[in-house]
Amino acid sequence: MTTDHEKDGEQTTHFGFREVPVGDKASLVREVFDSVAGRYDLMNDLMSAGIHRLWKSAFLDWLRPRPGMTLLDVGGGTGDIAFGFRKRGGGKALVCDINVEMLEVGRDRAFDRNLIGDLGWICGDAMTLPVADRSVDAYTIAFCLRNVTHIDKAIKEAYRVLKPGGRFMCLEFSRVVLPGLREAYDAYSFNVLPLIGGMVTGNREAYQYLVESIRKFPPQAELAAMVEAAGFSRVEVRNLSGGIAAIHSGWRL
Repeated sequence: MTTDHEKDGEQTTHFGFREVPVGDKASLVREVFDSVAGRYDLMNDLMSAGIHRLWKSAFLDWLRPRPGMTLLDVGGGTGDIAFGFRKRGGGKALVCDINVEMLEVGRDRAFDRNLIGDLGWICGDAMTLPVADRSVDAYTIAFCLRNVTHIDKAIKEAYRVLKPGGRFMCLEFSRVVLPGLREAYDAYSFNVLPLIGGMVTGNREAYQYLVESIRKFPPQAELAAMVEAAGFSRVEVRNLSGGIAAIHSGWRL
């Protein structure tokens, strides 16, 4: 699957609800996160009333970190998933993010929490990971996959870097499955989230993009099909908070 289209002879893709040249999306996404990196975690708490922490806890519960398990967390610059993995007894964790500013925030947070051991930080693109084939036991990506230009390429990269028997897990905003909740969530996200984002970070447009990017992301069943198409087996989906977010899991056999 690809989200590319053609306009006036030029390949385009979506950036929120806008159509932009394919080659421009990564830099536009980078600018968004560069601008909000310092207050990214605060905004997550404000936007979700702290529920994102429960989602991440459920994500890690399902992953079940264990000693000796190596993790690659993609798009996890500020460190939440890697920190939780290490605290739960996991082995070495490598955080990869395309945004240098986000990685700097994560390294600072790791130092403040005395969690610098067995943690690595690299700047890289989810579609072309600077990681060796078959080198990690678990690949996680939380609230990042919808920002990738070619989602299918990122999932194939996950398959490439995982060892046989390794696990892919994605935590992402998804499609609300409860009708009453859907309308309330739409009203809140389109009207309130950009307002809060503008007040806290000074960049309302970044959070308008966030809301729009969620709507452009594949729904649960479509993403599960993409994970299977990349070669993963035993693909499962768990909805969180009525489908506001969802976890996708698959195994490289």
